[in-house]
Amino acid sequence: MRYLPIDNQLFVQNRRRLAQQLKPTSMVVLHANDIMPTNADGTMGFRQNNDLFYLSGIDQEETMLVLFPDHPDEKFREALFLRETSELIEIWEGHKLTKAEAEQVSGISQKQIYWTHEFDFIFTQMVFEAGQVYLNTNEHTRATVEVETRDARFIRQFKERYPLHRLERLAPLMHYLRATKLPQEVELIGTAIAITDKMFRRLLSFIKPGVWEYEIEAEMYHEFIRNRSKGPAYTPIIASGASACVLHYIENSKQCKDGDMLLLDIGAEYANYNADMTRSVPVNGRFTERQRAVYDAVLRVMKAARQMLVPGNLWDEYHKEVGKIMESELIGLGLLDKDEVAKQDPDAPLYKKYFMHGTSHFLGLDVHDVGNKYRKFEPGMVFTCEPGIYIREEGLGIRLENNILITESGNIDLMEQIPVEAEEIEELMNSR
Repeated sequence: MRYLPIDNQLFVQNRRRLAQQLKPTSMVVLHANDIMPTNADGTMGFRQNNDLFYLSGIDQEETMLVLFPDHPDEKFREALFLRETSELIEIWEGHKLTKAEAEQVSGISQKQIYWTHEFDFIFTQMVFEAGQVYLNTNEHTRATVEVETRDARFIRQFKERYPLHRLERLAPLMHYLRATKLPQEVELIGTAIAITDKMFRRLLSFIKPGVWEYEIEAEMYHEFIRNRSKGPAYTPIIASGASACVLHYIENSKQCKDGDMLLLDIGAEYANYNADMTRSVPVNGRFTERQRAVYDAVLRVMKAARQMLVPGNLWDEYHKEVGKIMESELIGLGLLDKDEVAKQDPDAPLYKKYFMHGTSHFLGLDVHDVGNKYRKFEPGMVFTCEPGIYIREEGLGIRLENNILITESGNIDLMEQIPVEAEEIEELMNSR
């Protein structure tokens, strides 16, 4: 892997935290993601299942992890299964983890690490002692899952083979645990953010009228990869002019024109942890009066929203309050009428015409990380803070986004060092 080794105590601690959430005599089974095909013999790049990575640190295909903290035989309380390598695999694909290396990565003893062909035999020694078995599914309100995963295949096979076992959902427990980050996780997110900072400063010296959005994307990739990142945490949005009003514009195919604003929604991935940053900059290095007015309005909303990302707040209440602040800014910009706002349907607020998405989401191993919107904000949670104003009739879209860590005493802006004030943006763009 490109990233530096991670202290395996992170994964040891994560397994202990999960064990505390399980019912007595529980077994947990997790599978790696598939390597997805394209066409002919082509494949997509491998991305590990985040729950498996969270509990083991293993970043290799075909991996399986079985946990059974209450098994009467100590050697069956953890079992890690790896793809066994061979001379042929070594020649064609390169090195695969040895058992000793997997112990170093995961903190699981070599005595409890097996090859995948041993799974059925070892699993049989464990499963009949289980009062219930926790199996994993991808439970996310925004997920559309059309491809059967290894976890899904295993669930189907398990039901056929062990029809009388009681099944439990692992996802709610993983959502609960992953929502609050341990200090080492915050450090990994911080590394992704530091790489993102370097990338953005590089772009500020590169952007000018006439460059193409895909050229900016190439600069982004260069800076990410040279800093041990696998690449962007998500498909980058590099949207100039009116394209910035398309929330998920990913074509990145237009030429940047003098006088346009450029919206950059780009974050690095590091060790499977993610940064998620958005900045909006003038292509020519100088804001027009109107661009600056809208930019400052978005920045004021972001700063006000950040102050509400504190322990005890609730998701819906937070977003409702941010909406009120945005209403005021849109009235000030002449985009909404104060009297019309006073008469609006509270279930269909008028500000949604210009600010139609949420302000925050969980951030971590997933960019839209797992978590429960009905759970009060707690120390250790990391959220994005990303208001925007999109004026389609003016071809002007501005969004700003930082990553915020909630602490006992308030919050910390993890992207505080990344330029966001309009004056600093202009200064850096014009000092190249």
